[in-house]
Amino acid sequence: MISEERQTKHKGGRPKMPVKKESATGVRFTKSEYFIVKHKAEKAGLKISAYIRRMSINGQVMQRLNDEERQFVRQLVGISNNLNQLTKKAHQAGIQSIQINLEAYTNTLNELLLQLKR
Repeated sequence: MISEERQTKHKGGRPKMPVKKESATGVRFTKSEYFIVKHKAEKAGLKISAYIRRMSINGQVMQRLNDEERQFVRQLVGISNNLNQLTKKAHQAGIQSIQINLEAYTNTLNELLLQLKR
């Protein structure tokens, strides 16, 4: 009877990981190399070990958007919201009532896309 109680009792501690990292490999850097790797990892928004792991397996890590690119994305989101509102208005009142607004948004959108391509 005591053994049954022990079997139903939950063990404490952290649950086991589904995929266990079994092998560890050390990497040595000079101070300048370490600074470069650390800077690239911060730029990518990763810890150094995760950055090294991705670079060794995939060969590349995509950088996060910088502040200027994030601002462009926010503007594109705003334009898309405005276009949705104009589409609704066009269905209700007719296309001629929104033609000027559409031309202005088209020009702004083209400028933003050109800036993002650079």
